[in-house]
Amino acid sequence: MEFSSIHTHSLYCDGSDTIETLCGAAFHKGLRTIGFSSHAPFLSKRAGTPPHTQWHMRPERLGEYLADIHDAKRRWAGKLNVYAGLEVDYMKDIAGPADFTDYRTLPRNALQYIIASVHYLVPRHGEPFAVDGSREEFEKGVRSGYNGSFEDAVHAYWDAEEELIAEGGFEIVGHVDLIKKNNAGEIYFSSGEAWYINRITRLAGLIADAGITVEINTGGLTRQKTTELYPSPLFLRLLRQRNVPVIITADAHCADHLDGYYPQAAAAARAAGYPSPSPAESVLCRQ
Repeated sequence: MEFSSIHTHSLYCDGSDTIETLCGAAFHKGLRTIGFSSHAPFLSKRAGTPPHTQWHMRPERLGEYLADIHDAKRRWAGKLNVYAGLEVDYMKDIAGPADFTDYRTLPRNALQYIIASVHYLVPRHGEPFAVDGSREEFEKGVRSGYNGSFEDAVHAYWDAEEELIAEGGFEIVGHVDLIKKNNAGEIYFSSGEAWYINRITRLAGLIADAGITVEINTGGLTRQKTTELYPSPLFLRLLRQRNVPVIITADAHCADHLDGYYPQAAAAARAAGYPSPSPAESVLCRQ
């Protein structure tokens, strides 16, 4: 099987390597394709106020980012497929993939795909907080935004995922069950309870109806933040039952992580009933 990764972060956001360094590493690791998906800037197209972060690209660098990838595509032609994407956060009334619709029509096919992810919860009262930040940050956000109810916070996460699917404007769902990142040992909620299984079952159906691809994301394992892939084995089986296509991605933030845990991801896909993951090119909107 030829592997690729189209979920890759560089120095344009919170990654630690340049576009060129990452291309070189992908080539030497034998990857077929690399796609860059920096955390997209907030474009202030909606009424809400984005959170302050250090890990999103600044809006003024978007043109430079796309040009850098275009130049790498030319340099690596015939040796490595190189594509330009973005990972766009969905936050109700603050940001979402539809904010970037205009960028798909830039000259030179500047943007080939969007990975859409939910990193933040946006309580009705209180500040947005990251579900994949530190455990302390997660606990503080649940206390202030959801009166200490972790079950309510998890429901809010799945609500956001459903809203994201309904909004559309993207090709790939990123780390679809990211909410589990701080739940090692299931200390906050049980993924085996009926309410949780009902939520992921419903979401799997919505994803299937929308015709969207789901990534099998190895980044949590590579960075030792989780003990399993995104999504979980049960979630993967639910997706397979509905014929949802999956691709393997590294969610790499440095060159060394570009192919981390790929054999395990391929084995998880087979265990869920997939003959093989889809090739990365199958989900690129503009090649």
